[in-house]
Amino acid sequence: MKIIILAAGYATRLYPLTKHWPKPLLLVKEKPILSHTLARISRLKGVSEIVVITNDKFFPDFQEWAAQVNCDTPVTVITDGTTSEQDRLGSIGDTYYALKKLSIDEDIMVIGGDNLFTFDIRPFIVFAQKRPRLVSVGLYDIRDPMLIRRYGVATLNDDGKITDFQEKPEQSESTLISTCIYYFSRASLPLFAEYIGHKDSHDTTGDYIKWLLKKTTVWGYEFRGEWYDIGDIITFYHASVTFNE
Repeated sequence: MKIIILAAGYATRLYPLTKHWPKPLLLVKEKPILSHTLARISRLKGVSEIVVITNDKFFPDFQEWAAQVNCDTPVTVITDGTTSEQDRLGSIGDTYYALKKLSIDEDIMVIGGDNLFTFDIRPFIVFAQKRPRLVSVGLYDIRDPMLIRRYGVATLNDDGKITDFQEKPEQSESTLISTCIYYFSRASLPLFAEYIGHKDSHDTTGDYIKWLLKKTTVWGYEFRGEWYDIGDIITFYHASVTFNE
């Protein structure tokens, strides 16, 4: 299994903090957000490589970060070649780019580079690997129905299968949101090319999950613990104060 960390966004909602510095490298409790994630995944068994995909603007910053980390698993930093918000590839475009550039032909776990969490990710991997040829999505119960408008929202049946997925809905009976932590089996990887070939926009993983529901079974796994979505300055400062690794 390889882990792909998405870090190619430009985080315009966090300006001026991120105008000249990438969001995943912002400090929370004196450590980059990405380093908190790395601490959670660096010692996972069966991981052959951790790939961080960024853009040309912030590529040197991530290279410098990678040169300083202490990790048992090889960490590779690649750039998608973009330089601005206008030409970015989007999360699915970046994932597909990494798959092609590195000729990846094994299971992958995709993690958003701005994820900040305290939960153990190993049960999610066990859950996903027990469901071969399929896709699993890491979910978190946001509990507040007013907050679902910011996220992709999943509806699960009693077996744990996702029956519906809506991107930023006005209302929903479910408060289970996507954490931007996904497990894609090796057998499901060709679906990326099919999706890319039929869509003009490759930005949100939520749109891809909704499309996948028409193609295959998608499972949902609910994480328990602390999880922060570093989407704007308010949530960043809230995490900076309350996060407890």
